Amino acid sequence: MHKINIAIDGPASSGKSTVAKIIAKDCGFIYTDTGAMYRSATYLALKHQVPLTDEAALVELIENYPITFKQTDHRQLILVEEQDITDAIRQPEVTNNVSEVSAFPKVRAHLVKAQQKIAASGGVVMDGRDIGTTVLPDAEVKIFLVASASERAKRRYKENQAKGIKSDFDTLKGEIEQRDYTDSHRATSPLKQAEDAVLVDTTGMTIAEVVAKIKEVTKEKV
Repeated sequence: MHKINIAIDGPASSGKSTVAKIIAKDCGFIYTDTGAMYRSATYLALKHQVPLTDEAALVELIENYPITFKQTDHRQLILVEEQDITDAIRQPEVTNNVSEVSAFPKVRAHLVKAQQKIAASGGVVMDGRDIGTTVLPDAEVKIFLVASASERAKRRYKENQAKGIKSDFDTLKGEIEQRDYTDSHRATSPLKQAEDAVLVDTTGMTIAEVVAKIKEVTKEKV
């Protein structure tokens, strides 16, 4: 396939990362999880006890500890100074604070520049909250995934169970709804559907069905 860029946006647990990885692998493209970059910044702040309200200190932290990706046969790893933090950034403490960190304009500007550099040559599947609107506004294919809060809480609950993370369904649902509000109401690059993005409601859909739908859209666009 011609090296186009595919932007996949949507709220927390809408299935972005799961389907983006599959699409990238099937197309022979590079997968970029931008959410993992913001999670990594949040993880670093918590680890180094940097106040989550100190924008300048957060930017300095990101500059001092560059975030990198490494593809293995089984999955993509997120590294900081060669340390694998792939699982660490998925812990509840990071999840519940990442929206606050990602709301800072200077944090976003720093990471957006890195994301655009990755996609400069094309052949990238990138998922996040503002890919189609801010990071890759010229992406050939833009998808906006949504699902009900209950459906997304159910997915997150199952993921946590599989990872041995204790969680409560109602608490997860409330946290997801709060993240939706925070992400969609922030001043810088809020979560919203790009005008030329195709909306896909994944509620009740299997992963295979979502992947097939995105491939269908991609084929039509290209």
